[in-house]
Amino acid sequence: MNLNLTGHHLAITPAIRDYVIAKLDRVTRHFDHVIDVNVVLSVDKLRQQITANLHIRGKDIHAECVEPDMYAAIDALADKLDRQVLRYKEKRNGHRHQPAEIKRAAAARPRKQRAK
Repeated sequence: MNLNLTGHHLAITPAIRDYVIAKLDRVTRHFDHVIDVNVVLSVDKLRQQITANLHIRGKDIHAECVEPDMYAAIDALADKLDRQVLRYKEKRNGHRHQPAEIKRAAAARPRKQRAK
């Protein structure tokens, strides 16, 4: 995973960089086919905003969060990205066909007669 971390009106400290990497590690733990992540941290008076673009093969996932505290914004952003990645993973893996053996076993099983 390539991580591009940018700050607007904010100096990226090693503590913030480590915190973002630790939180985004949770996303890659659930889905390891992440190509790159672009994260933009910005500050405007009392408004701390963080946006992230996650590039996965076949899809780009975007999330944005605004909080009064930068660390709270990073936490909320990680939660949003995690939910979106899990939803994408479910959609991607959920449309597979059942193996032929399961279909044959289900067809061979006798159905129960309904009581009248």
